[in-house]
Amino acid sequence: MTDPFPRLVDHVCRLRHDMLPASTVERMKVFILDTLGVGAAGANGTNLAAMNALVESWGRGDDARVWGSQARLPAPSAAFVNAYRIHSLEFDCLHERAVLHPMAAILAAVLAYGDRRASQGRPVSGRAMIAACVAGVDVATFLGFAARGPVRFFRPSTAGGFGAAAAIASLAGYDAETTANTLGIQYSQTSGTMQAHVEGSPCLGLQVGFASRAGIVSADLAAAGFTGPRDILTGRHGYFRLFEADRFEIDGEIDRIGREFQIEEMAHKPFPSGRLTHGAVHALMLLQERLGFAAEDVRAFECFVPSLVARLVGRPDVPNSEPNYAKLCIPFVAATFLRRGAVDVDGFLGRATLDDPATHAIAARVTVVEDDNPDPNAMTPQRFRLTLADGSVHDLVLEHVLGHPKAALSRAQHLAKFRAAWRSGGLAADTGDRLVALVDGLETVSDISELSGMLARG
Repeated sequence: MTDPFPRLVDHVCRLRHDMLPASTVERMKVFILDTLGVGAAGANGTNLAAMNALVESWGRGDDARVWGSQARLPAPSAAFVNAYRIHSLEFDCLHERAVLHPMAAILAAVLAYGDRRASQGRPVSGRAMIAACVAGVDVATFLGFAARGPVRFFRPSTAGGFGAAAAIASLAGYDAETTANTLGIQYSQTSGTMQAHVEGSPCLGLQVGFASRAGIVSADLAAAGFTGPRDILTGRHGYFRLFEADRFEIDGEIDRIGREFQIEEMAHKPFPSGRLTHGAVHALMLLQERLGFAAEDVRAFECFVPSLVARLVGRPDVPNSEPNYAKLCIPFVAATFLRRGAVDVDGFLGRATLDDPATHAIAARVTVVEDDNPDPNAMTPQRFRLTLADGSVHDLVLEHVLGHPKAALSRAQHLAKFRAAWRSGGLAADTGDRLVALVDGLETVSDISELSGMLARG
């Protein structure tokens, strides 16, 4: 078995913007903008004001901006808050095959580091940012798609942290030795439990914050001369042995590194709910377009889904649920769409929507059934059966869910999502338009702190 670690280290050290296909660059810009929009919407995240006040009490500094405010903090602290904002609404992009949201931890770390470098008079260019983010996504997603067992730990935190550390090592221009130490130190900080997902705890988003912060800390420690363990992936106590229960495939998968760029496989999340709930919403959208029914016409809606989907979001609808639980529950999310005609940020804010009796009555008609798909990491295909009040039965199969590269959002849909998220964060529309233009021309930007500056607010 090949040790993948040297190949990953070499990829991080060597990758430059001029090595990337135009399609890769364009997709990275799409998901940088998407992630910034979601970060703006994160103003609605659970206990955000308390978090901001708490993190400021940990120590002040002029390094990096805290989005949605004029506060500046040491870069690791800013990355922590901003990454939490990105993931707190379950709205950030993901790589389906890796079962992973990599951009939250990566982008928050990269922009905090970019702010720090700007404050030191050593700004990071847009070209360097694009290459670093591509490298970080490649490292993080490799840890996901090389795994063969069911998800055991929270990969946006565990694998996402490696992505953040790799991206910072790339931006810093580290040599192979220092990059290897960065990733080794990152492994020593790796954490993230699925128990937070099961319970719908806000700690889910906090774990992404931990990972983003750790990425910067790992890089700083390596630069200071600290060394990390090296056999961190396939060693006796390595990542795949412990976090993936010794179920993984290296040979064949490692060959994708440098040949395929995984940002091109990233999927949008059109709705601020668990990605695994999106198939039910997409199916209802298609069925409603075809049949023109209303919520009161639905007698039953059955969702036949792979084990990953059933296990993570096939949970029962419960009264008085918290937002993080409700948006990870297929019955509630499907009922929200039928009741409101949309699944948006407002649908999970406040007790009036979360406790709406009509929504819960509709949710009682939604059932989730695990199918016989043998792949424990598969998200699709998904099959749906709608029974209407007139007794008619309608079946639909989804091979790809809306937002997947093979069912991609158009640019108009992508920008509509960004602008709606930006508005929900209370930021000025004209600033959002300028950010769109800035990201569109990111290769020409000489200082990426311009991006985070547009998320600051007095």
